[in-house]
Amino acid sequence: MSRRSILPRLTVGIVLMVLLLVLAVGWQVMLWSGLDPVGPGFDTRDWLFLIFGTIFFLLVMIGLAGLCAWLLQEMRSNQRQRAFLDAVTHEMKTPMASFRLYLDTIKRHDPPAEQRREFIDRMSADLDRLDRTVAKVLDAARAEEHGRNPIRERVDLAELLSSCIEEMRTRYRLSKEAVELKVERMTPVRGDSSELELIFNNLLENAIKYSDDPVQVRVQVETLREDRVRVEIADSGIGIPPRELRKIFRRFYRAGRDMQRTAAGLGLGLFVVRSLVRKQGGRVVALSEGAGRGSRFVVTLRTVPL
Repeated sequence: MSRRSILPRLTVGIVLMVLLLVLAVGWQVMLWSGLDPVGPGFDTRDWLFLIFGTIFFLLVMIGLAGLCAWLLQEMRSNQRQRAFLDAVTHEMKTPMASFRLYLDTIKRHDPPAEQRREFIDRMSADLDRLDRTVAKVLDAARAEEHGRNPIRERVDLAELLSSCIEEMRTRYRLSKEAVELKVERMTPVRGDSSELELIFNNLLENAIKYSDDPVQVRVQVETLREDRVRVEIADSGIGIPPRELRKIFRRFYRAGRDMQRTAAGLGLGLFVVRSLVRKQGGRVVALSEGAGRGSRFVVTLRTVPL
């Protein structure tokens, strides 16, 4: 936690302690002066003590409530960070352990050529998994970069989505019917092609990972008006509880435990998506009717004249 984030809370705490001290001293003065708040001798000074004491008391209560809320938020943030570290450790150690096992097997037993090729293929898959884990962490850091002038180029959205879909089909060995694309008409958008590709790869990968067999993902592109286009990625998977819909875009956040057990992840993909969509001048929202009823992610982007 940075010093800048601690300083305002520390200042509030010090002010609250001062107010509490003033309140305690004021009431002690009233008691030692023999003042009777309900008696006939209740004058202007007594009213001032009572009014300011009440105001100070309310300020202290409000400040304490705010500090408690902040502490609760920090505790949840720390829990998400611990979960993230556990996930990173798992995502890195598992392929490395598998890689070492295959290397030791090849070294000690010198398996036949066919089995050796099988081991090499599996090691290659483990390296790809490790590479994707590192890439996600780097993507999250990239999404938080500030001060860099965003790239604004003309991007063929239909072509980009087709490329992303083909990559997902190949990676997860899916049929053509598993992920379908529907485009009303050619719609170029204004943005960074590499960041747009990252956005839709993350959304497609989530839709596939959190879907039950057989995978059914539908991508639809619709022009809203002259300067906006809407891309909807819908799946028929495990869905998202309504209370989680806004939280899932937070960094390190992963929805309920059932979803966490369904597929591995770092809790960074949707955080990257939201950050990069905002950089493109767009908007992303998550929609779902509840657990087990699928989910939809809607991205709205700026178009360019044809």
